Amino acid sequence: MANVNRPNGLKPVSYLNGAPYNGQARLYSVGTGESALYVGDPVTLSGTADTTGIAGVSIGVAGSAIIGVVVGVVVAQAGVSLVGSSIDLTVRYQPASTAGYVMVADDPNLLFEIQDGQTVPTAVTDIGKNTNFLIAAGATTHSDSGTVTAATLTDSNTANLKLMGFVQREDNTIASAYAKLLVKINNHVYGASTGTAGI
Repeated sequence: MANVNRPNGLKPVSYLNGAPYNGQARLYSVGTGESALYVGDPVTLSGTADTTGIAGVSIGVAGSAIIGVVVGVVVAQAGVSLVGSSIDLTVRYQPASTAGYVMVADDPNLLFEIQDGQTVPTAVTDIGKNTNFLIAAGATTHSDSGTVTAATLTDSNTANLKLMGFVQREDNTIASAYAKLLVKINNHVYGASTGTAGI
């Protein structure tokens, strides 16, 4: 059966030690000068913070260190009472040029699911190689990220992601177009080093 072409960015699934992802995330601020951020987008530190000292993030850059992946958007800011206000809890993105907050899965030992974006589908012999991500915004307000893996593999230790394998699921045909891959952030801001070279 052919894989469905439905990118949704990076989705945390487990830790390197085999434990399942438990939903933990850290709050980060988003400044008014940033691009839109969707659930599933890789992010990095922006070098700024809000007035209370919550570190800021911006969209990740291919080939550069990242801190993690957006797993939630804070849809209502603390402050004036929200009684009587309508809050859309289906929002899955932080609008561009708007200050706000996102939740980021930032543990360097997390493994993520991501759709294969290789020009030639990733083969089982490619496991252990590195790749960057290709940022693509979600299609609508309620969409996840459109981010996939980049079109080529590399051995560079500065590449964003390390291929760990294929997601083991009935609806995932390995070594075929749009396969779901299991990856680890290779070049992590909170990691011990830049990253490791591909095998």
